[in-house]
Amino acid sequence: MSELHPLPLSVLLRRASSQYDRDRAVFDLDVRRFYEGSGGFDLSVSFHGERASTPAGPAAGPHTQLAQNIALAFLAGGRILELKTVQVNDALELTRPCIDMATVGFNVEWSQELPVHLSAHEYAKARYLIAALPAMGIPERLEVGAADVLFDTSVGYDLDGIRSAKVRRFLRTMLNASAEYDEIRRELRAGLPREMEFVAGIDVPERLSECVTLSTFHGCPPNEIESICEHLMEEYGFHVVVKMNPTLMGYEEVTDLVRGTLGYDEIEIPKEPFDHDPTFDEGVDLIRSLRASGKRRGLMVGAKFTNTLFVKNHKDFFPGEESMYLSGRPLHVLSLGLAGRFRETVGADLVVSFSAGIDARNYAAAVSCGMTPVTACTDLLKVGGYGRLSAYQDALVAAMKKAGARTVREFILRSAGADADPADDRAVADASLINHRRAAALALEDERYRAAKNRKPPKKTTAKLELFDCINCDKCIPVCPNNANFSWSLEPGEVRYRDLVVADGKLVSFGKEIALAVGTGKKPERQIANMADLCNDCGNCDVFCPEEGGPQVKKPRIFSSRASFEKDGGDGFFFERRGSMLVVDARFGDRRGECRAGGGERIFREGGVETVFTGDSPEPSETRLFGALDEGHVVRLGLYQKIRFVISGLAAAEGTSYLSALLERDRF
Repeated sequence: MSELHPLPLSVLLRRASSQYDRDRAVFDLDVRRFYEGSGGFDLSVSFHGERASTPAGPAAGPHTQLAQNIALAFLAGGRILELKTVQVNDALELTRPCIDMATVGFNVEWSQELPVHLSAHEYAKARYLIAALPAMGIPERLEVGAADVLFDTSVGYDLDGIRSAKVRRFLRTMLNASAEYDEIRRELRAGLPREMEFVAGIDVPERLSECVTLSTFHGCPPNEIESICEHLMEEYGFHVVVKMNPTLMGYEEVTDLVRGTLGYDEIEIPKEPFDHDPTFDEGVDLIRSLRASGKRRGLMVGAKFTNTLFVKNHKDFFPGEESMYLSGRPLHVLSLGLAGRFRETVGADLVVSFSAGIDARNYAAAVSCGMTPVTACTDLLKVGGYGRLSAYQDALVAAMKKAGARTVREFILRSAGADADPADDRAVADASLINHRRAAALALEDERYRAAKNRKPPKKTTAKLELFDCINCDKCIPVCPNNANFSWSLEPGEVRYRDLVVADGKLVSFGKEIALAVGTGKKPERQIANMADLCNDCGNCDVFCPEEGGPQVKKPRIFSSRASFEKDGGDGFFFERRGSMLVVDARFGDRRGECRAGGGERIFREGGVETVFTGDSPEPSETRLFGALDEGHVVRLGLYQKIRFVISGLAAAEGTSYLSALLERDRF
C-alpha cells in the first residue's frame, strides 16, 4: 500500500498558481465549478455562533485528510469542513482497496492515515491554504462574505485515547495553531518564488476549530460518550456534536426499511451491534443531559445523523473483510427519518449535523430542515468529484427563488408556509421540523433511493490500461479524493528501437526492432499519471475507470522524495535536480535504472551498462560496459524508453502538475 506523504505548502501554492493561470483550474477543479457567491442570495448559516457562508461541506472522511483536498472542497463551495477523524492509534494496517462506489457506496475505512502530529500540521496547512488562495486572487470574483469558513474537528474513539498525550496535543493545536504556522511560514519563505513571497506574511486565524464531532465505536456505552463530551467541554471549551449510529432506530425497523421497503435484499445487517449500542431512549437521555451541561457552560451541543451502517460483506471488492459500512442513498432515507424522530422527542431546536446520501437533488430539502452543516461524502466520490459540490449551492438558490426567500432562515419559513419573522428562533425551529417531516416522507416514497435504481455499476470494457495509453475518459482525476491522479501532455507517436547484446566485450544491436506506440486514445496527446505520495490505494478510480487494471497501478507513479520511493518498493519514478541535470530513478518489477538528462543528451545506467542518447534518437550514440557481463547478455532498453517519455512530457517546464511544481521549486 502507498503511504501518504503530504506535499509542502509551497508546492501546493506553486501548482495552484500555475494551473490557474494556464488551465483556469486549481488542483484540477475547473473555475466553472468554483463557488464565488450567490448574487443577491445569502446562503450563510450560524454554527455554534459562528458564520459560515454556506451550510455545505465534505463529511469527515477521505475528502478532508490532506490540505489540497480541503482546499478543493472550499473552492467548490464547502464552508463547514468536517476534518477526518483523528484517534490515538495512528499506525493502522488498513485494507486496500477500501472504497467501493460502484452502486450505493460501501467502505472499510475509518480514521486518519497520518500520524496524529502530521494530521494537526496538515489541518493547519489546509487553513493556511484556504486563506492564501483568495489572497492570490483565486477565485477572482469572490463576493464579500462568501469566504467565511469553519473547520469542524472530529475525534474518536474512547476516553482513554482522547485523554492520551498525542491527542491532547492535537486538540491544543486545533485551538491554537501558531506553532504550526511558524513552521509553515519558514517553508514558504524558502520554497516560494519572489512574486509569491507575500503569502508567507498573510494573516491566518490561529484557532482552527471551536467544535468537535465525537465518533465512537459500536458498543461504546452512553456514560462513556457523555464523559468524553464533558471532558472536551470542560478541558478545552469545545462545542460538541455527538455522531449517532443508525442502530438507534432498532434492528427490526432498520432491517425492514433497508431490505424490505427499499429493496436491498442482498444486504445482510448483523444484529450484534444493535445489542450493544445505545438504544433510542438512551440516545435521547444522553443528548438531553449534554445539552443541559453545555448550556451551563455557554456551549452548543448537537447530534450528527448518522454514522454509516455496519453490514456484512457480500462482495469480492474487500477480500478478507467480514463486514463493511453502507453509505449513500439507502442511508439517506434511514438517517433522515431517524433524525426527524429524534428532533420530535428532544425538541425542534436541537442542532442537527447531517451527512447521509446528500447530493444536489436533496441538499436544498435538507437545508430547509434547518440542519447545519449538511455534508456529503459518497456523492463526491462519483464522477465529477469535488465539482459536484458546486451544484449544491445552485440547487439551493433555485429552491430559494421558488420559495421567494433571500436568506436561509426565510427559506425555512417559506418552505413550511410560515409567515413569521426570520429573527424568531422558535418560529424558524418549528418550521424546520415541519419541513423535516415532509422531506422524510418524500424520501421514503422516492424511487431513486430504492435498490432497483441503484444496482447498475459503472461500465467496464475488456480493454486494458497501458502505461502511456487509455481512452482518456477524464473520470479517474476528479473521483480521486486525494487529487493523486493528474493529466500531462505527450506528443503522440511511435518509437522504434533495438535491444543490445554483449558480443566480444562490446555492446551491439540485438534482435528485431521493437515498436512502442503512445497516444492512441480519443485525446492522443493526453496522458494520466499518479502522484504516489498522495495515493492510498483506496481503489475509487479503478471503480470508475472503464478499462481494466486500475490507474493507480498501471499509470506512471511519481514519488516526491527518494525516501518515499525507496520505502514503497513498487513501480514508479523519482525525479530530482542535481545542478543542471535532471535525474530520474525508475523501477519496474525487478528492474531499476537511472537516467541523467541535460545538455542535449541522456545518460542511462542499468546494471553494468551505461548508454548515451543524443537528442531524440532512440538508438544510443555511445555505450559503455563498467561491469563484468557475460557474453550474450541482453541489455533491454524498454526501461530507458519509458523514462524518455516521462522526461519529455512530465518534466516539461510548462507543466501544471505537482511534479512540475516540485521541479520548479528545486530549480532555484
